[in-house]
Amino acid sequence: MSNITTPTSQLLSLEGKSAVITGAASGIGLAIAERFAASGARVHILDRPLPEAQAAAAKITASGGDVHAHACDVTNLDAVRKIIDSIATTGLDILINNAGIAHIGTAESTQPEDFDRVMAVNVKGAYHCLHATLPHMVARGSGAIVNLASIAATSGLADRFAYSTSKGAILAMTYSVARDYVSKGIRCNAISPARVHTPFVDGYLANTYPGREAEMFAKLSQSAPIGRMGEPYEVANLALYLCSNAAAFITGCDYPLDGGYFKLHG
Repeated sequence: MSNITTPTSQLLSLEGKSAVITGAASGIGLAIAERFAASGARVHILDRPLPEAQAAAAKITASGGDVHAHACDVTNLDAVRKIIDSIATTGLDILINNAGIAHIGTAESTQPEDFDRVMAVNVKGAYHCLHATLPHMVARGSGAIVNLASIAATSGLADRFAYSTSKGAILAMTYSVARDYVSKGIRCNAISPARVHTPFVDGYLANTYPGREAEMFAKLSQSAPIGRMGEPYEVANLALYLCSNAAAFITGCDYPLDGGYFKLHG
């Protein structure tokens, strides 16, 4: 049992742990993979495009990490189960449900096919990973799960109907799993970031505001009271804490990582 005399580095160590991170070829997922590998975990990157996943794994491996890449479409339960079962043969301690897609639109402008696609990736994708992973964690009698939600789940962001709906579902999943599995040694928490500076943001600005990228980047950065976007490594730091022994008493919680947006905005 850890106590106040335990060194911080030991509390935050993931040495000997095996972690599955979805959507980890870039952005927040990649940052989490890098942080976990640096903390001693064996990391499994799951992403749909295998070349990108392999490139991310190679980058981290070159720095001394133990990282493995897997091509996986989280909307396909059979594919998810096959990969998770294979990974679990050598241990599965941590699941990070990070894979997700965005969509811009109101309830009126969002088309059925767009809504279905967001639900398939963001909601069913997370469910598939939980469904495949939990039996292995139950068998081991321990596990840590972090679901990537969003301030969109609770803050009523404009033009984010489908995305906000999906992230609200992620919060409900988090609370449900935490309650159902607390007696089995499994913890489940959520992180709700505000806007984080990822390649997705850069691509969105380039496609939507060509020639005005810098102007719009500055404008978007001011949406958080702290005056800037978050950085992927900041999400990774919180994910590390929640999956480490330092957070052994924490489950069923949502952590806004939002630069003050939720409490200070407006």
